Amino acid sequence: MKSTAEKIEGSLVVLNVEVDAEEMENAVKGAYRRVGAKTAIPGFRKGKAPIAILEQFVGREALVQDAAEHLMAKVYDEALIEQDVDAIAQPEIEIIQMEPLSFKATVPVRPTVELGDYHQIKLTPEPVEISDDDVTEVLDRIRDIHASWEPVERAAQSGDLLSIDVEGTVGEEVIINEKSGWYQLSPEASQALPGFAEQVEGASKGEERAFTLTLPERFGDAGGGECDFKVTVNEVKQKSLPELDDELVKSLGQGMETVDALKEKVAGDLRARKEWEAKGALEEQAIKELVDLTQAEFPEVMVEHELEHLIEERERSFSGHKGLEEYLESVDKTEEDLRNELRPMAERILMRSLALQRFAELEGIEVSAADISHEIEHMMQHTEDEGTRQLFSTPEARESIGRNLFIKKAIDRLVAVATADEESAELQVKDEEDESEHTTT
Repeated sequence: MKSTAEKIEGSLVVLNVEVDAEEMENAVKGAYRRVGAKTAIPGFRKGKAPIAILEQFVGREALVQDAAEHLMAKVYDEALIEQDVDAIAQPEIEIIQMEPLSFKATVPVRPTVELGDYHQIKLTPEPVEISDDDVTEVLDRIRDIHASWEPVERAAQSGDLLSIDVEGTVGEEVIINEKSGWYQLSPEASQALPGFAEQVEGASKGEERAFTLTLPERFGDAGGGECDFKVTVNEVKQKSLPELDDELVKSLGQGMETVDALKEKVAGDLRARKEWEAKGALEEQAIKELVDLTQAEFPEVMVEHELEHLIEERERSFSGHKGLEEYLESVDKTEEDLRNELRPMAERILMRSLALQRFAELEGIEVSAADISHEIEHMMQHTEDEGTRQLFSTPEARESIGRNLFIKKAIDRLVAVATADEESAELQVKDEEDESEHTTT
């Protein structure tokens, strides 16, 4: 067997493989045994007919075809080793000649990733500040959640909750007929049926109003047409906010006794959330700048792999493939259209992954079995479900957790590099040198 390899664009290698005549003939003899063993030839038991008779009966081409199919996988693997080609997916095969076998294999190989000087990435973490207004806004929401509705003897106004009878007629047909339904006068309600809230606002208990509105398209066949409404207001209620006092705090059931304790917890929760958001924003900016410093050539099969993940995510969000098909049909798109739309996202995800992978390699980041076990122990502290605990112990779960830890370590290290000032960096280097000297001594 002879082979040559040629690197081409798209992170592909073209292998040209030629099988010598002797190896091909031995492969044909093997095909004779396989084909003969399952071919019934009059006058002979299966597998006992001479090769010449078998050739006449099934044709030389059938034997050569069988031989080539069995030989190709073997010599392809040998060519990969001989040419030191690191294949990451199945090749595209083009048969040049059947006897002796000669073929061309276009092989996707690991991407080539070149990373610029990432030490030039300089980011400054934004300070997190919590204002009194931030805390007050949350406290107001808590009061709003625990508000009650009290009947009032006045005209309805924005924010009120109304009990109404509604009849809507299109031509001679009554399409809406609701008794004692609750309707809140709010901007959101107005968007659902434009003009309705404006027509009802200002009405008092017992008042009847009649008006005509154009129905939105969501009303199906009636959408776009005019509807005559008759509305009777049965009751008007306004929202009554509770006082922010110790009694309200105790009713929340979170172990707090005073307003000051609630304010302290709200401030702490706000700070934690804003710090988490700021950390996430800093990480994304660092990764973006890392990707900007990255040049990578990758095979199309890797993009297709990411596309499949994105399609699967869309299917899950639409409760399966059928749901996704129905959605695409409703917006007059094909799955191919969706794939084309998602391709740029798949390429960005791939570039991000390759950049982080290369950065981690340069920084010597690794995840040990002990790291994974420690992470699993931490995760198991937050669950009592036995099934989940067993799942954590599977090789697949450990591998997944290891990948996530690797990415986390890489991002943490990248942020540390991007936010470290020169003095801190010099001190870190000195500490490492001192530790090395101490170990040597």
